[in-house]
Amino acid sequence: MRRPQRPSPTPDGTEPAPVRGNLPAELNTFVGRDADLAELDSLLGEFRLVTVVGVAGVGKSRITARAAALMEKRYCDGVWIAELSDVHDPGLLVHALVEALGLTDHTSRSPRAVLAEHCAERRLLLVIDGFEHLSGPCAELVRELLRRAPGLRVLAAGRRPLRVDGEVTFPLMPMTDDDALELLVRRASAVRPGFRPSDGERETARELCRRLDGIPLALELAAGRLRALTTEQVLHRLDDRFRLLTGGSPSALPRHQTLRTAIGWSHELCAPEQRLLWARLSVFAWQFDLEAVEYICSGPGLPADSVLDVLEELLTQSVVMREDSAAGSRYRLLDTVREYGAEWLRATGDAERLRRRHRDWYLGLATWCELDWFGPGQAKAAARIDSELPNLRRAMECSMENPEEVHLAQYLAGTLWFYWAGCGRLAEGRHWLDHVLEEESPYDHSRLKALWVLGYVAVLQGDPVGAVSALQECREEGERSGDATAVAYAVHRTGCLSIVTDDPARAEDLLREALGRYREIGELNSNVLMAQVELGMAVAFRGDLEAATVICDEVREICEDHGERWTLAYALYVLGYAALRAGLSGRARRMLAESLSITHAFHDLLGTVLSLELMALVTATEGDAAEAAVLQGAADRIWPSVGLPLFGSAHYGRPRAECEERARAQLGDARYDGERRSGLRLDTRAAVARALRADADEGAATADGDDARLDAGPGAAGTGSPGTGATGETRRPATSRTPGRGGPELG
Repeated sequence: MRRPQRPSPTPDGTEPAPVRGNLPAELNTFVGRDADLAELDSLLGEFRLVTVVGVAGVGKSRITARAAALMEKRYCDGVWIAELSDVHDPGLLVHALVEALGLTDHTSRSPRAVLAEHCAERRLLLVIDGFEHLSGPCAELVRELLRRAPGLRVLAAGRRPLRVDGEVTFPLMPMTDDDALELLVRRASAVRPGFRPSDGERETARELCRRLDGIPLALELAAGRLRALTTEQVLHRLDDRFRLLTGGSPSALPRHQTLRTAIGWSHELCAPEQRLLWARLSVFAWQFDLEAVEYICSGPGLPADSVLDVLEELLTQSVVMREDSAAGSRYRLLDTVREYGAEWLRATGDAERLRRRHRDWYLGLATWCELDWFGPGQAKAAARIDSELPNLRRAMECSMENPEEVHLAQYLAGTLWFYWAGCGRLAEGRHWLDHVLEEESPYDHSRLKALWVLGYVAVLQGDPVGAVSALQECREEGERSGDATAVAYAVHRTGCLSIVTDDPARAEDLLREALGRYREIGELNSNVLMAQVELGMAVAFRGDLEAATVICDEVREICEDHGERWTLAYALYVLGYAALRAGLSGRARRMLAESLSITHAFHDLLGTVLSLELMALVTATEGDAAEAAVLQGAADRIWPSVGLPLFGSAHYGRPRAECEERARAQLGDARYDGERRSGLRLDTRAAVARALRADADEGAATADGDDARLDAGPGAAGTGSPGTGATGETRRPATSRTPGRGGPELG
């Protein structure tokens, strides 16, 4: 075998430096990816074969070349790169690697033997790029080289692993928001000298980067369009991104010159059933899980029992991404990949059928999560809906397109009441409820449910006019149609409205009526328990703290029996209020701390801010006026995200007014205002952490007398035990586990 020919001597007779690789020089600045480069450096120090995988255009080729260049000094025999995307004949694979390494041999030995013998004697790094279409032969060759060459390291870049023993896979994710923005600005500056986005333009540019998934190829192609268009114009044209994002560098590989060819290269490598699943997966918005895929995407050409295997192949080929979340293992397509699949789905003529299957699946999912909300599965139901919200939005949009299916959108918007009210989504819930009720439809169960949920959300937002309109319509039409469930909920939420509009006497009457109606229809769920909590609040506002305590203690017991946490938090809030009014500040603090922990875990901003408001008064009562002012400031920051502060209610507002009066008297106006401004700078997480930390510190010093006084109070006063007291309505409701609100008829 002949060694690579040595370069000719220089004119002065000295030997030139030996060639130590063939890495191309970078033509523009490498941006970001510091953590990824550090990780690759570490992996190549430990493993002999590292394969960088990722979706088309994510920057695999560029980062492997960059990583190799940074490690060049480690390899005395150089760093060599072999680009294989243009090699289509497996028989030419070895020749391509021989050529990349600059080997020449005029003997009769096979190129494979020449390559293996050359690598066996050397310490070098071999970079293999674009091998996807030759993954089998390439894996076999790499396996042989690694076995025969102990000093060889291989860094591969492709859309799937080689699947060679000892291989470690490095999934390359899209760029972070900051890195993506920097890349866009740098590349735009190259085509439009002096390009410096203003603050407003930077936000538009950030949105453009997010819409392009942080994919470097897409960002570079978009930057090229900034020669003629503004950032906003490029953003608005992304609905046709495959026509827009063309015109890459003529010197780039063909698959990197347009976004369509980059994604199309992946599509060509897929088997027919993989292409079919890819197209059908485009019906999802954002994330999805395996069960949804098996139901929605199975069908002609793709049996349900084959979906998992095909999905696994799309994961392997970096078409689908896996993400772990609080709701379990999830999958998603990047927007660009989804758009490509959507084009193919429309071409198959199957798009409408898939959209309906998607809609029906998420109707069922919402129904089951509503059932799970009343019980120990509350947190899991909340996490599931949170992760599925984009798909639920799409399901509502789908139902709104056909007048005959509007009732399904109304059913879905109403069924999600627990998410709108319990998980900090009042504003979005209001948007959807208003939207689905704009369309004319019969006053069936779905429309009536959407009406009482709209009334409930309006109450919580401090909008009495909107609440009265929706609840009155719900009650009247419910009575006309004989829908006892709708009437019970309308009466209940009207009672809730009376509390926040400072009519606790009427609230008590309506809430007792609603509880009676719930017992008649056998309803027991979080809403029913919330009616009891609200009854306790109304009774407390009327001055009967002992009766309020009896009512909410029973709610606490039922919640514990059923594993219900969300309503428990509000029961604890009322118990904290009653304890504070009874002079038991230590007890009140503990109740409110537990309430605050629960509501914050559910992202329930209303429950969180109510507890913070009352915790501020507890803090002032205990003598820490400065901390009380900070907590009031923190509450002030949260209220705009909820609605009208303290509902505009004098009863709910009285503790706040007392707290401010105490704190100002102790601190003076200037210091009070300064401490309150400090609270305004706290986000919700920091404010809750601060309040709970203060509770933990206070707990060690709390007197034991609070609990004894509270426990002795109601019984000693002769108000009776829970369930039989003077309030007359505190016995448990009927213990039906069903919410009495089944799913709608589909189709």
